[in-house]
Amino acid sequence: MLKWALIFFVISLLAGFFGFSGVSAATATIARVLFGIALVIFLIFLILALMAGQAIL
Repeated sequence: MLKWALIFFVISLLAGFFGFSGVSAATATIARVLFGIALVIFLIFLILALMAGQAIL
């Protein structure tokens, strides 16, 4: 998921550099949403791992 967010971010930068502001804004929004989803999934797995670690002890 982070890989796709990075790809859309690079596309956004390139589109902005070449003057395609509409494409740049759209891909920046997609990259931001994908990064947010990846962050939420990471936090969920982190909490689950901490809970599993405490259950073992």
